[in-house]
Amino acid sequence: MGSLVQTSNSPLIPRFRTSHRILEEARVQCRSGVRCRLVEPLKFENGKPSTPALPADKDPSFLARPQLGNIVSRKNDTRLRIFSGTANPSLSQEIACYMGLELGKINIKRFADGEIYVQLQESVRGCDVYLVQPTCPPANENLMELLIMIDACRRASAKNITAVIPYFGYARADRKTQGRESIAAKLVANLITEAGANRVLACDLHSGQSMGYFDIPVDHNNQPVVLDYLASKRVCSDDLVVVSPDVGGVARARAFAKKLSDAPLAIVDKRRHGHNVAEVMNLIGDVKGKVAVMVDDMIDTAGTISKGAALLHQEGAREVYACTTHAVFSPPAIERLSSGLFQEVIITNTIPVLEKNYFPQLTVLSVANLLGETIWRVHDDCSGGFEPYSSLGID
Repeated sequence: MGSLVQTSNSPLIPRFRTSHRILEEARVQCRSGVRCRLVEPLKFENGKPSTPALPADKDPSFLARPQLGNIVSRKNDTRLRIFSGTANPSLSQEIACYMGLELGKINIKRFADGEIYVQLQESVRGCDVYLVQPTCPPANENLMELLIMIDACRRASAKNITAVIPYFGYARADRKTQGRESIAAKLVANLITEAGANRVLACDLHSGQSMGYFDIPVDHNNQPVVLDYLASKRVCSDDLVVVSPDVGGVARARAFAKKLSDAPLAIVDKRRHGHNVAEVMNLIGDVKGKVAVMVDDMIDTAGTISKGAALLHQEGAREVYACTTHAVFSPPAIERLSSGLFQEVIITNTIPVLEKNYFPQLTVLSVANLLGETIWRVHDDCSGGFEPYSSLGID
């Protein structure tokens, strides 16, 4: 049977795909595996991927909008404002394009000593304000910028302030593994709450219990874009195995496996001797002759996932794919990921990828439409309790 196929047209630039192009391809379950028509890549203009607007009659199934009489015309809704920080302005613009809105005018600058200055350039009195700002590297700069943006909106009398944090930094420090450690994830949650945020939207938190650190509602989307991209591939279920790079990621890998025709699951057992240092010890499961899909929430230095991939090859895996939501890509991640261990490295644009970090096996998926639809449904007070909304994880 067939296997996953690399279809990049350029060895230097990764493929960009928007979520609506992936999600609108209907998945067809068959006896032998998952079959779906491959999507067409986006056209590039001046070297940059274009993001066409999604026609109203082309919404993917799980983004389909029910006919609710109490929802006002969206383009005429003057009570919704979206502002972008400086961490990922391209993603913010994509979100605004999907929603048919323009980004709010905001002045963000830094003084000579590094202090951050924020001033809104339009009124937000009585409005629902959404601030798009991942706390990606430089994490401290971007986090402080988010806090000051929230404070500016609160002092400008915004009705509701939602922090849209595609990548939530400090999420790995979510518990004490040894004495005299801080729990920075709780501290950051307190800072965001005390600054004045009323709600948080996030993508694929490092651990689900991090939502409990907030005293405000948290909406958490768990990799539906990556899942639908994998489902669009032509894979025989007998050849596919989903691999968790560590024991802590078993729940995430199991959810992937269940949605990919209940594919078998394998686990890499590792022993960590320090931060960003991992040693693979054992493999639980059978990968011989199979296509192994390694699933994780983020890739930082790529030490864990690259050592896991090497072990999978030693155990007889035919191909190894890496799937992650957040591409932190701290050195020497690029060297490890492009060393030939992986057939394809699939990430999303929750963190902007520098051009120097492109390599032939890289595929970048956009979460803009997913976040845009989530913002609309939160703004429209639509629940995720019934089927059309259940995939978004909205409370």
